[in-house]
Amino acid sequence: MKILITGACGFAGATLAECLLGFQPELDILGVDNFMRAGSETNRSKLRALGVRVQHADLRNSEDLTALPPVDFVLDAAANPSVLAGVGTGGSSRSLMDHNLVGTINILEYCKVHRAGLILLSTSRVYSIEPLAKLALEVERDAFRPNEKASFPRGMSPAGVTEEFSTGAPISLYGATKICAESLALEYALTFGFPVWINRLGVLAGAGQFGKADQGIFSFWIHSCARRKPLKFIGFGGHGYQVRDCLHPRDLAPILLHQMKNAPAPGQWVCNFSGGTKNSMSLRQLHTWCEARFGATAVERVADDRPFDLPWLVLDSDFANQAYNWRPETSILKVLEEIALHAEENPHWLECTTT
Repeated sequence: MKILITGACGFAGATLAECLLGFQPELDILGVDNFMRAGSETNRSKLRALGVRVQHADLRNSEDLTALPPVDFVLDAAANPSVLAGVGTGGSSRSLMDHNLVGTINILEYCKVHRAGLILLSTSRVYSIEPLAKLALEVERDAFRPNEKASFPRGMSPAGVTEEFSTGAPISLYGATKICAESLALEYALTFGFPVWINRLGVLAGAGQFGKADQGIFSFWIHSCARRKPLKFIGFGGHGYQVRDCLHPRDLAPILLHQMKNAPAPGQWVCNFSGGTKNSMSLRQLHTWCEARFGATAVERVADDRPFDLPWLVLDSDFANQAYNWRPETSILKVLEEIALHAEENPHWLECTTT
């Protein structure tokens, strides 16, 4: 099988390429990247050593995709992944639209021409901010958790957010580009007759991730603590009680191979994949783990909330478990330790992947 991975030199793309080959060494993988992100060059030689053909391509330019050879499936791991993208210091809104929307259109046109299937890696941030921000929460062991006695909006329970939860605005400019990309992908699939899978992911984390405060938070926090860099608990009173789930990309490899060999049943195009509540953690809990691992690190409390921040967001992957017998295999503690070891072996990782 021939596979094209977009954003191949990012953390998700590079990790998935390695893991897919680990499961199925005979795969023929072509990886493309525009190498705009700091640190992406570090993955080029690693992928080539695995036998992945890597070349430059900017998805915003349709000609770059036209020049690519045909493949059987496209794994789209390319995007500007920050919820703050297009706002303030997060770059221009036009640039965000070009990367996440124009790039998707060009990928879909490529799939149409070559009759290639598409797996679109989407995000938990397509889910509506307003009902999530209004959740009745309580604090337990330095972390927010939903009050189980409260009523929940449709598609929500103490186990997390399901695929039936609202995706209505506001969801941030970033979230809007991703939900639009999902809609376009489904329309192309139904109109032109090629398979499309949409995987909404929890927070990806693992060794080698390019850590930033607004993306790759687990990696950013652990590397910062390892280097004794000052940190901030921002918003929600500055306590660090906000919670996210954690998912290692390698846990996706088996389901990706299944998707590449099968067409989705009607109505089953969209699926959550996440660490779930068992693999979730607050920022305060993460910091406590880091201090036990590396020693004390100062944290400033900033009470003011930022746009689009949410106090609790965990995806419920029960549908993936019921339909495909999928569940995350890597515990959050194993993910954290993997990142910590990488931080010790690469003391300048933050500098070389964020400048």
